[in-house]
Amino acid sequence: MLGGAIAPGMRGQSSQAGSNTWSSGISVEASPQLFSTMCALDAAGFDADESTLAEMPSRLALRGELLRLQGPAVEALRQFYRDHALADPGETLSRYITFALVVGPPPSFRYQVDQELLPPDVAALEGFQAILAKFYHEASLDARWAKIEPEYDNAITRCQSPLRRIVTVSDAYLRELLKPKYGRSFTVYVEPLVGNRTNFRNSGDHYAIVVGTGPKIPVDDIQHAYLHFMLDSLPLRYRKQVETKSALLNVAARAPRLPVEYQNDFLAFADECLIKAVEIRLRRPKPEQLEEALQENDQSGFILVRPFVTQLQKFEKAEPAMTYYFPDLVAGIDVAAEQKRLQNFAFAPLQAAPAPKQETAAEGATSELDRSLAEGDHQIALKDARAATATFEMVLAKYPNQPRALYGLAVASVLAGDGDRAQELFEQLVSPPASSAVVGAAPGATPDPSILSWSHVYLGRLHDLEDERDEALGEYRAALAIEGAPESARVAAQRGMDAAYQPSARGENDAPQKP
Repeated sequence: MLGGAIAPGMRGQSSQAGSNTWSSGISVEASPQLFSTMCALDAAGFDADESTLAEMPSRLALRGELLRLQGPAVEALRQFYRDHALADPGETLSRYITFALVVGPPPSFRYQVDQELLPPDVAALEGFQAILAKFYHEASLDARWAKIEPEYDNAITRCQSPLRRIVTVSDAYLRELLKPKYGRSFTVYVEPLVGNRTNFRNSGDHYAIVVGTGPKIPVDDIQHAYLHFMLDSLPLRYRKQVETKSALLNVAARAPRLPVEYQNDFLAFADECLIKAVEIRLRRPKPEQLEEALQENDQSGFILVRPFVTQLQKFEKAEPAMTYYFPDLVAGIDVAAEQKRLQNFAFAPLQAAPAPKQETAAEGATSELDRSLAEGDHQIALKDARAATATFEMVLAKYPNQPRALYGLAVASVLAGDGDRAQELFEQLVSPPASSAVVGAAPGATPDPSILSWSHVYLGRLHDLEDERDEALGEYRAALAIEGAPESARVAAQRGMDAAYQPSARGENDAPQKP
């Protein structure tokens, strides 16, 4: 789940029909703001997972309608999307979800917080608010929402029972009762096109998690978010007691896999460890499963999970609610004992998977390759051309002609402004020998349609920049002819057919696309 911020007082974003608010401020809702934002992404060609729309035929049909829309607002929207897309679709989607959670209802989509308080994700989308408002009118999204809303209501109903169980079980374990007068809210927003990704945001007393509508409800993610809602305030309320254990952060910070947001923030670190410990106790694992979970957390740097679990076992036999027992929970942690326990502890390396199973040499090579490719993709998402180039060159030294590595190196070359090298690599990708060379695949294996289509699109753009329009049109046609090409690549190719590619007004290239 991705952290961020939402607007204080964001209650009431959804329509009255599309919500189920409990008296305690806990609800499952659909958000017209989120719906409108996802419609905008549909029209722009975002590659959403349509498998999540099996139970929502009207929403699935709407995707196709939006992609075919024409008009000045739609074109401005598509240009904005091209200029701001990231290599990782998940990171791109996260930005727009954050935006949808900090704006008010249509048609104006006014920000619910001051501009200077906007999350960085939203600040990076400066100008989108006005574009979305115009698109909302041009695409008649109010009428489209009225037609689609009943399908969202069904998804809301389906999510209510799991959420009620999470709330009931968690509150009973913590011995807490949330009172409406506290003015706190926890909202689960359902949005089918987020797929299997979950996005969690909070600001002060207002928490929200956005989930898809696939066959499996992400119960674990919702529970984790709800435990944050219930427990986040305790480390702050008892800051002095918690900070007496802060020397343990120096130990935890040695763990390569400890997320950076916890390396210098002991209160956040302790909070996350407490939540992980409660999750473990709620699962009631067998002794061997418990030790496996504790070992995994230790290896990842969450070293407070183990002592918190020990203290929670005492809490379960006591009577006070967690709000009152928390100081005793913290006091029971023996810093010296934990330092001694971890003195020579071997934390897991950054790229290692927790508790790896024994694998064959071929499987080991493949997992190593996947990790390296993922690292390069992340560096491209950060627009770190130098680091991405080094990563993909390292992969190619070991796996010559590996298509994803060739594509990544080509995109890194685009980011670095090396058009000649990018063109050479993209041309290598679209040639038959390279396009079918995949690790572990037999000769003549089917090429990856995403890599092929986007390589043709980039070649078309490079030719357009050299005023070679005929060659560019040939590349765009080739992209459109590839069976199984992602919709985003087809949209980009069709735009290339309609007009010669031009970089954005600020002199930037379109953001690289991840195959």
